[in-house]
Formats: sequence, C-alpha cells, structure tokens
Amino acid sequence: MSDQHIDPERAQFDAFKALPRDTKIHMLNLVRFKDKASYPADHPLASAGLSGAEAYANYGRDSGAVFERLGGRIIWRGAMEAMVIGPDGDVWDAMFVAEYPNSGAFMAMVTDPAYRQAVVHRQAAVETSRLIRCAPRDAGSGRFAD
Repeated sequence: MSDQHIDPERAQFDAFKALPRDTKIHMLNLVRFKDKASYPADHPLASAGLSGAEAYANYGRDSGAVFERLGGRIIWRGAMEAMVIGPDGDVWDAMFVAEYPNSGAFMAMVTDPAYRQAVVHRQAAVETSRLIRCAPRDAGSGRFAD
C-alpha cells in the first residue's frame, strides 16, 4: 500500500536521484513500528512473534556493516517525548539523522545484496515512516532563520 510510506515511490526516488550526487547528505528518519512484525509467510521469522521494534533491531544489525562500509554514520538520534506542534497521532518510535558522504553512497547501500536481504526486517517492522533528504548547513548563530 503506497500510503504506508515504508518504501519510496518511483517518483520520489527519481527526484532523489536528480539532486546533486557529489555532496554530503543527511537523511532524516522518522519511524513508527508495528506492534507485531509482519514478515512474508516464507521468511524464517514469520512465526517468531517479534515486535516491530525487534524486527527493526534486526534490520539495524544486518544493514549496519553495509552502511558503515560506505561511509555512513548516525549523527543524531533522539527519543520523542511530546508533540508540541503537529497532529497528536504523529508518534515516532525511532528518530535519527544518518549522514552519507554523498548520495552515491546511499544508492550503493540500497542496491547492495546484503542490504537488500536486511531490508525485509525493516519492511516487516515499520507501520509508517518518513525519510527526508537534507542538505547539511552550518548551525549558524542560533537564530531560526539564518
């Protein structure tokens, strides 16, 4: 279902690929887990009864070596405490910013065979998510509009 926002739509992925490829990128990740992971019926963990959080931990474990080998690193991670502005139903279980040396590293990650095997855990774990490509900027003076 496309409204679940688990995998990118073709147009979104094409827009990503059309952006500059030779600059550092930050990817803002907002993830809401399913209560119970839903693996494909033929997957070895299909009947394991894992929670979404447990399946997402498997994704992190299995994809981490590829992410790091390509120069990726987590530069910020936080835990949601309260929605101050926004819909009350927007609750995120995982929030982090991943940094890549360039978009080519991200593309290499998502096409890597080991990553492609790991992503099944993410698909089983995630109820909905947002993945937002950002251009890193200097933090500035502390004013919001620098």
